[in-house]
Amino acid sequence: MTVYDNLLDSLSREFDILKQLKSNSRGSVSVVRHKKNGTQYIFRHFEGNGEVYRKLLPISSPHLPQIMEVAEQNGKVIVLEEFIQGDTLHYLLEGTLLPPSQAKKILLQLCSALWVFHSLGAVHRDIKPENVIIRGDTAVLIDFDASRIFKTENSSDTQILGTTGFAAPEQYGISQSDERADLYALGVLLNIMLTGKHPSIELAAGRMGRIVQRCTMTNPKKRFKNVLHLMEML
Repeated sequence: MTVYDNLLDSLSREFDILKQLKSNSRGSVSVVRHKKNGTQYIFRHFEGNGEVYRKLLPISSPHLPQIMEVAEQNGKVIVLEEFIQGDTLHYLLEGTLLPPSQAKKILLQLCSALWVFHSLGAVHRDIKPENVIIRGDTAVLIDFDASRIFKTENSSDTQILGTTGFAAPEQYGISQSDERADLYALGVLLNIMLTGKHPSIELAAGRMGRIVQRCTMTNPKKRFKNVLHLMEML
């Protein structure tokens, strides 16, 4: 049996599926529980590339879930990762806005997550309220199924993925997305936390609005150079 088959077999024997969180044409995401110790995990099974998950295996960060196991075969990937207990930012924003101090704190924590992420050469490509879990007073960035490793030899992304409204223009095949695509999504996210609207509809007021505007420039070269620069401005 291959590593992929072995992991899939051990997962089916050692874990119970508690709840399916997501299922689409690319794959599924479920909450599973270890039969012996009762620990809950997230189990991902999707079509794509597991390179980003493999790079995250040795990484430990309070703002990223711990990746436990990764295996892939013939374009299919299975991942076992830490279950993050908390509410999504999407849930917390339903019918309310965040004060600037709280929005800034969340964005700084996401920048910390992305600093680790980008240092691996990875681009998240799907930052949105549904992919941010608030655990206590800590923001955790999840779901790396759309993530990819930046390839210097490529002129565009091999697969168009992302969420409309949050995806940077270059994610639609204009050019290859790099870490500045994540900065674009962070700008949209900050604006939504403050106004409830996309910056193209209503821009946040004052200095925060200027930061959003810089993050969401159509030309990636006009955005902040990296997340550290954005953190300094915040």
